[in-house]
Amino acid sequence: MGLSTEDFDFQLPEELIAQTPLKNRSASKMMVLSKENKEIKDQQFNDILDELNPGDALVMNNTRVLPARLHGVKEETKAHMEVLLLKNTQGDQWETLMKPARKAKEGTTISFGDGRLKATVIEELEHGGRIVEFTYEGLFLETLESLGEMPLPPYIKERLDDQERYQTVYAKENGSAAAPTAGLHFTEEILDRVKEKGIEIVFLTLHVGLGTFRPVSVSNIDEHEMHAEFYQLSEESAKKLNDTKEKGGRIIAVGTTSIRTLETIGRDNSGVLKAASGWTDIFISPGYTFNTVDAFLTNFHLPKSTLLMLVSAFAGREFVLNAYSHAVDERYRFFSFGDAMFVK
Repeated sequence: MGLSTEDFDFQLPEELIAQTPLKNRSASKMMVLSKENKEIKDQQFNDILDELNPGDALVMNNTRVLPARLHGVKEETKAHMEVLLLKNTQGDQWETLMKPARKAKEGTTISFGDGRLKATVIEELEHGGRIVEFTYEGLFLETLESLGEMPLPPYIKERLDDQERYQTVYAKENGSAAAPTAGLHFTEEILDRVKEKGIEIVFLTLHVGLGTFRPVSVSNIDEHEMHAEFYQLSEESAKKLNDTKEKGGRIIAVGTTSIRTLETIGRDNSGVLKAASGWTDIFISPGYTFNTVDAFLTNFHLPKSTLLMLVSAFAGREFVLNAYSHAVDERYRFFSFGDAMFVK
């Protein structure tokens, strides 16, 4: 019998869910887990350099979150509509989620910012999904930047005053519906210190979909189907990572999105990395053998989530749940704006 979703449950007091980012990105706490000797240490994120050795490679996801939530009105009735962009399917067509979906029939046009941007529903999907075609003047992304807002995860109720705090300092490639949050702790200054210590910084791209927040709805986790997300690893990045391995350095992933990209590419080539792009729906849970990643940085995740299952696959379920219990006792901050965990 495989593991059940209940095997990844724990009690999380609601007040430990971080509602706002800390004033200083790198002021978070950081728990260090050593899977070899089952040791748990309480540190500060600023101590991250003590965990990195010259010759290691730090792999970061440079995706940039789109301000993907739009508020508009139906042209014919002026009824308010909320539209959430999920992914660009082709040209100016996007898969979206709409509220209230029942009012968004095929042919409906929604206007944003007094008509600067318009979306016409061209196809109805299940679960409130709609394919829309946008019309606008000028550049789509510039129009979106001025009209849209960040689609924060459902468990964050506070308003985000500074939209850039939900982007990493190295965010570059537009396309995510959510931030790769493990990277939010890094500042330019810490990145400079990482380079000075002789650690290679390597970028890849995985556009995070909102499926990241989707709870596991099956009781036997082997039956869970992951949402697919688009990833890209360049020739140059693949070469740097293979060189790191050859010289005995470690590949250290920043965030579960980086892990999923590296393992998607590495599992097909017994750990060797090649330039690649495509869609991945890899689901990493206990029993999975890691091919590429030697250590990683992540945040504290939801009970019963696929992300908690991934961390457990690497370090062992009981050990990870003990660490989470310790995190609750020590009042660590959870989720997107919360504290960090370094697992080695």
